[in-house]
Amino acid sequence: MALSSLQNSPSAEDYLTAALKAPVYQIAQITPLQEMKKISERFDNVILVKREDLQLMHSFKLRGAYNMIAGLSAQQRANGVITASAGNHAQGVALSASRIGIPALIVMPLATADIKVDAVRRLQAEVLLYGVNFDEAKAKAIEIAHQEGYTYVPPFDHPAVIAGQATIAMELLQQAPHLDRIFVPVGGGGLIAGVAILIKQLMPEIKIIAVEAEDAACLKAALAAGYPVDLPSVGLFAEGVAVKRIGDESFRLCQKYVDDIITVNSDNICAAIKDLFEEVRAIAEPAGAVALAGLKKYVQQHDIKGERLAHILTGANINFHGLRYVSERCELGEQREALFPVTIPEQQGSFLCFCQVLGKRSVTEFNYRYSDINSEQARIFVGVRLSYGVDESADIVADLQQADYDVTDLSHDEMARLHVRYMVGGRPSKPLNERLLSFVFPESPGALLKFLQTLGSYWNITLFHYRSHGTDYGRVLAAFELSGSEALFEQHLAALGYEYYDETNNTSFQFFLAPHSQLLTAHIGNSQQLPECSN
Repeated sequence: MALSSLQNSPSAEDYLTAALKAPVYQIAQITPLQEMKKISERFDNVILVKREDLQLMHSFKLRGAYNMIAGLSAQQRANGVITASAGNHAQGVALSASRIGIPALIVMPLATADIKVDAVRRLQAEVLLYGVNFDEAKAKAIEIAHQEGYTYVPPFDHPAVIAGQATIAMELLQQAPHLDRIFVPVGGGGLIAGVAILIKQLMPEIKIIAVEAEDAACLKAALAAGYPVDLPSVGLFAEGVAVKRIGDESFRLCQKYVDDIITVNSDNICAAIKDLFEEVRAIAEPAGAVALAGLKKYVQQHDIKGERLAHILTGANINFHGLRYVSERCELGEQREALFPVTIPEQQGSFLCFCQVLGKRSVTEFNYRYSDINSEQARIFVGVRLSYGVDESADIVADLQQADYDVTDLSHDEMARLHVRYMVGGRPSKPLNERLLSFVFPESPGALLKFLQTLGSYWNITLFHYRSHGTDYGRVLAAFELSGSEALFEQHLAALGYEYYDETNNTSFQFFLAPHSQLLTAHIGNSQQLPECSN
């Protein structure tokens, strides 16, 4: 059955037949299923990883793209194919079209990294750079398809694409027929729809667990509403699953065949990337590690032991510079590091005193700067390596408080983790009518210029921190000195059009960076008796 020609919802039998007949192995390969022995021992389960990162183009996306393109009619092939993508789907369509020998046009957002554009062009596809984001590129691709007669190849929401992805499930059953659960990442839902419908036709006792990034949980939102809905925004760290709306056909199948769902945050994903590297030497892209992150969290939440669990490593096309962020965050994701602001006496030997209270625990970070404005006390930012997770973090707080140190746990304070830990060490000595904002800052040409022209030429910027992590959006922390012009400032913020959050009263900012005059009402230790060090 040629699912590429169907417009209505195919039956389960149709999907099973299409998956069994899918010609994907003309281009794709059967990828190995490997046991992760260390993590299996740690979680007391047999944990297996399906290595789709070893596929051509290092992603599972090739299966669905080729299955749809191979099923096109002679006339459709002659007219060529088009899609919109800045990632793995673009390369899957380009390679598939090249192998079949038909024209391909890939519409990519203007800010797409050169390495991705060059990769598509090397596969003999034509590239059109258009739009500031994926939605604009997609709209342009569909417009061109209607005007020029191209066939649009969607990344997930098409029966032929779903059937192509379902071939992964066939391989899983052949490689490990006695599985208890399969964990599958969700973006637009094409992969999990294909896996779920095939598994449930052949071995319905196997549980299918959907895993989504917390900041792009479009399936969870659709299940809650009963139908696909648009998320107001999505996080782009795991860009391969950063989809605002689940596909209609994908949702129909997920609603019927998926057993459960769990969400994970960026730190969980970073920890999973590290696990995959240490176990099988795979360098997964963030989206590729989502399923393992969900597996680990699900096992802990449900106290699962003695089962055979598989997850799909979907891709390995990571921006190299993004590894810096992964390395920094994976310890937090594994609950192997805690962050604390602590007040200690501004005197010789105080650090030694402090470390004596910590005992044999390893200090991973110690940030401090001398201040002559308040020379009786110092405020330090400390990272401590944990051996047994969040319970140990509470123990550390208790030990320090018992020793009369003023301490707070900032391990879950996103601003502390993303910005303040790199900025500790100075504060203005004069009063400032200062407002602190964090911005979601688009990584596109002219974005910084627009920011400065809209805000920087009217108000003095008193703080600015930015770190690029290789995604489509960066994070900016900026403070502005206002002088009775709040209403005008709000007007300019609206004109800027960037997503932002007011962080002026954030605990970590008040502790380390706010002017001293703002600390008169601060909650940390100004009137408290500081501890004395005893040998």
